[in-house]
Amino acid sequence: MANLKDLKIRIESVKSTRKITKAMQMVAAAKLRRAQEAAEAGRPYADRMAAVMANLSAAAGSAGDAPKLLAGTGKDDVHLLIVATAERGLCGGFNSSIVKLAKLHIEDLLAKGKTVKIMTVGKKGREQLKREYGELFVSHVDMSEVKRLGYNNAQDIAKEVLERFDGGEFDVATIFFNTFKSVISQIPTTRQLIPAEVDESAGDKDAFYDFEPDEEEILRELLPRAMTTQIFTALLENAASEQGARMSAMDNATRNAGEMIDRLTILFNRSRQAAITNELIEIISGAEAL
Repeated sequence: MANLKDLKIRIESVKSTRKITKAMQMVAAAKLRRAQEAAEAGRPYADRMAAVMANLSAAAGSAGDAPKLLAGTGKDDVHLLIVATAERGLCGGFNSSIVKLAKLHIEDLLAKGKTVKIMTVGKKGREQLKREYGELFVSHVDMSEVKRLGYNNAQDIAKEVLERFDGGEFDVATIFFNTFKSVISQIPTTRQLIPAEVDESAGDKDAFYDFEPDEEEILRELLPRAMTTQIFTALLENAASEQGARMSAMDNATRNAGEMIDRLTILFNRSRQAAITNELIEIISGAEAL
């Protein structure tokens, strides 16, 4: 039978843990509302940008002089993978789901004889990937000091990616993140940034536009901004997904702590009852001996 003092200490310890997980759940719930609003507010802008890009690329495609960011280098030998995760843990499978998707992509590319370079955004993804693919790392973006995501954070990442692309360091760039659906549903997502993937269905097929200046010049100015918008959208989706996953994980931890406290309390009562019974038996036996 367990020692009563040890059981009491353990019950108090689990109660303290439950207070922490409950507090973290409430903080995550408060942050989730803001993050979800930001992610949902960014989606219409991203959709409209995709529609504009579709119209422009359709017109530019007919001209046969598409910018490099749209047409690519003509090769796909070197791939830059941007793995965006969180700076902190305690958020369920949020980080591991992104890393798992990235690993599958890495293994597939390496099996095809491609060269892979990895750029990480967020500490947790870097920690999980460096054990197996540390030699493939080329850059890391530390977001630990960022209290509230802004467009400038995406601009900094986009600037480095564009500089590396202009320097001929890679042919294809892909970003990995989680798309927020609900508190219990975050979907690991890949999105190709370079060459820009254009969804032709997003364009307005019934409308005709005259562009001034020409389509190619507008695309050269708009493509970097469109890529930055995609990165910003990915960061916003990730932020909402992280808080949703953390809220769900802390809720589960709080309920598990409550169940553990109930089990330990029952065990404590049984042990206490057994100790009292033994003391009574000893007293009665001693009285009879006299």
